[in-house]
Amino acid sequence: MNNYYHTFYIPVMGTGHTADTPIRVAPLGISSVISLVDDLLLEKIRQYYSEKYDLPYIKIPREEKDGRAKRITAYLDAVREIVGIKMEAMKKQPFFVLNDKRKYFELLPDESFLKKAYIMLLKMSAGSEREALEKDLTHKMRPGSIDVNIMVKLDRMNFNGNGQPLPDEFSDAKAALRGYAESSLSSGIVLSAGMNQSLFNYMTRFRDFYRNKWGEIKKKIIIKVSDFRSAFIQGKFLARKGLEISEFRIESGLNCGGHAFPSNGSLLPALLREFKEKREQLAEEFKPFVQKYYRKMGWEYPESASNSRPVITIQGGVGIHAEALRLREDFNMDLVGWASSFLLVPEATCVDESTLELLRQAGEGDLYMSDASPLGITFNNLRNSGSELLTRKRMQENKPGSPCPKGFLKTNTEFTERPICLGSRQYQKRKLDEIENLEISDREKEELRAQVVEKSCICDHLGNGALINLGLVKEQDAPQSICPGPNTAWFNKIYTLQEMVDHIYGRGPSLTPPERPHMFAKEIEMYVDYFEKLAARCALTPQEIKAVRQFKDNMEDGMDFCLTIAKRRPYQGENLDSISSFVKRQKMRLQSISADFEKSVRIKDNQ
Repeated sequence: MNNYYHTFYIPVMGTGHTADTPIRVAPLGISSVISLVDDLLLEKIRQYYSEKYDLPYIKIPREEKDGRAKRITAYLDAVREIVGIKMEAMKKQPFFVLNDKRKYFELLPDESFLKKAYIMLLKMSAGSEREALEKDLTHKMRPGSIDVNIMVKLDRMNFNGNGQPLPDEFSDAKAALRGYAESSLSSGIVLSAGMNQSLFNYMTRFRDFYRNKWGEIKKKIIIKVSDFRSAFIQGKFLARKGLEISEFRIESGLNCGGHAFPSNGSLLPALLREFKEKREQLAEEFKPFVQKYYRKMGWEYPESASNSRPVITIQGGVGIHAEALRLREDFNMDLVGWASSFLLVPEATCVDESTLELLRQAGEGDLYMSDASPLGITFNNLRNSGSELLTRKRMQENKPGSPCPKGFLKTNTEFTERPICLGSRQYQKRKLDEIENLEISDREKEELRAQVVEKSCICDHLGNGALINLGLVKEQDAPQSICPGPNTAWFNKIYTLQEMVDHIYGRGPSLTPPERPHMFAKEIEMYVDYFEKLAARCALTPQEIKAVRQFKDNMEDGMDFCLTIAKRRPYQGENLDSISSFVKRQKMRLQSISADFEKSVRIKDNQ
């Protein structure tokens, strides 16, 4: 963090939309995250950029032994080389000229010591003193971090050409980890979507995840979490293996893009309060385990690292500078992630023109929580995307399902010994035939059919927008999926990078209207919506009843805390008033839904 001048970063977005974001923004000092789910997509993008920057390129075929890891390593090394080329070229540019070097410094936050020194430079007269400052500023220019992301539960086992299972180290998540570990990057790996003990154990094979004799960690571990308990459990598990978490990345369970992982009703402000109160535990509790592991391995734990502390960051739903200030100053967050708004910044993300226009025009009703993901996890979606239109077309033509060209989401063994994908033709045909033979009403059959055919091929479609953008495929041959968060509805233009960064830092007019509800208010509404669905599908078992009641209690506690925030002094442009009105309205909804749920419980008990 000390080497990073900005107070924000760009999180991972889909498999393709931030695949080349480091090439676009890292030379300008901005950190971002590449998804490692789709190595086949990364291989195509590597070929494109290798040709563009005249780098040597040798194709790594799909059937290549350990090809997944090799493709990922090759791509990350290429990205690092390109960022280095662009960075060195920028450093050679002169000051006092309209160029990328000037852009680098103008993008910096005004409170940055480097920005202040740059402003001082602009006021200086020519001479040796100015030349010395120019040299110093150039020396201190650093690229943003080229971070990567692994969804740890996407750990499909793979098979050789004879259909025999490959060893465990060739599973998808471990191969992706190995691809990153063997790359030349010095950056961070974001481990998201839960805990994978087998993967965490595998990390111990790579020395880059541990400190060197100078106390530095070449490849830092970043854990994406939705609550303190998860952070503590994962941190302790890794610490016992000598692995230190450099950053805990908190994400709103619902007010975010991509797959949604709702908490048990604990709202983001309540979670942030707990992290603020207990953040010292995330260092003090783990350090003895780490040091014990180093002694066991015969390594010396560097004295320079004894006072190190994990960074705590936050992402999900932030939309204005005032909210970012609230997160950083009120809750002591070190950095804030800005995601979906950057989908409307072509300088930063790789989105095709058709999808970009849909995003620009999208209102709140066009951004919805869907069941499109074959993982069975709620998935943020955009109405009338290429992927959604194709799914409808296939259904109308009675040819539902995808040919499953990549198979990253093969998890179901309902009809087969080897897993297949819920979005595949193979699965959907069998499931629809099964539904047809059920002795239930036509209406019930139709509801079940709709649930089956809604699953789409997101592992392929999420990368197509990038391929179209780069001119590698034609739009008619590549249906696009995208997973923006609900906050996108408040951004309605195509923006330059300068405009978006100025918005993030509160420089100039806001890009969102003043009536936009506070991020905490919006999350409350989303959680009550989710509670309504949770209560409706509850099977009324003792365990589920307890979970629903706990969800409600946590929400009420979170709402009460939000009301205390609403009474605080707002930062300029912060719509704190919206929190109170949302709490009042949503608390009534929550109580009404809960009353109906308790009535159902009583009826069941009396049967």
